[in-house]
Amino acid sequence: MVDPLLANPSFVPRHAGLAALVLLAIVVGEALLRRYVWRRPTDLRGVAASLGDALVRRGVEVAGLTAAAPLPALAYAHRLATIPMNSATTWLGLYLLVEFAYYWHHRLTHRVRWFWASHSVHHSSNELMLASAVRLGWTGRLGGALAFFTPLVWLGFPPQAVFGLLAAGLFYQFWIHADWLPGLGPLEWVLNTPTHHRVHHASNPEYLDCNYGSSLIVFDRLFGTFVALRPDIPIRYGLTRPVLSNNPIRIAFHEWIAMGRAFVAARGARARLKVLFGPP
Repeated sequence: MVDPLLANPSFVPRHAGLAALVLLAIVVGEALLRRYVWRRPTDLRGVAASLGDALVRRGVEVAGLTAAAPLPALAYAHRLATIPMNSATTWLGLYLLVEFAYYWHHRLTHRVRWFWASHSVHHSSNELMLASAVRLGWTGRLGGALAFFTPLVWLGFPPQAVFGLLAAGLFYQFWIHADWLPGLGPLEWVLNTPTHHRVHHASNPEYLDCNYGSSLIVFDRLFGTFVALRPDIPIRYGLTRPVLSNNPIRIAFHEWIAMGRAFVAARGARARLKVLFGPP
């Protein structure tokens, strides 16, 4: 999952702030149920760290800090066409294009270290629960993620439609972080489900770098990145090098610090570019 509010603030739904508060309340409710009703081991300090991460990120959103803020408006001003959103076919086509763009964006956040430095925050929780869904880090916007979806605006789709569908897909992903939900039967072939997302969040070697879809899993099946849950492999959540701190600052910047150290230690321009843009 990436930041649901990647877009310029003018493209964000009016009630996004209220929706965020509702999601945070649900996060707290699930954590308390896990700990005190279901009696499952639950790191409440880790939940608090995720909530702290979300609150600071909201401040970044309000401030409008993003490296790519002008791109959608610039792209739409120079669009190739004007595509009217007046039919179900057009909406379905744009939905599939947004899902396609999201798949490649998400895949690159796992395979390019510059993007992974932000996205690794989302995978840093050593448990999978709804709190994991809101732990997204503070630097995603500064990494230029918005640029992945701007070509759709340049083609002629209205920015509000593009980023509205993107936000809808990302809010869809909230519930699939609940590790207690069952499989969905035949829908598992088409949709990204809690089962598939558990695999995505695993740090087991057999499960790394897979199941990148937003609400659909079909592009993973098409491009060979789908991995099914195996009953013989217990899932281990978190990073391959676990983050044990519950300090939101440490969580937000641990990979940026590691990347910076590797960049300074590298010798030569080629080696330094590999540190920034090679695999994590």
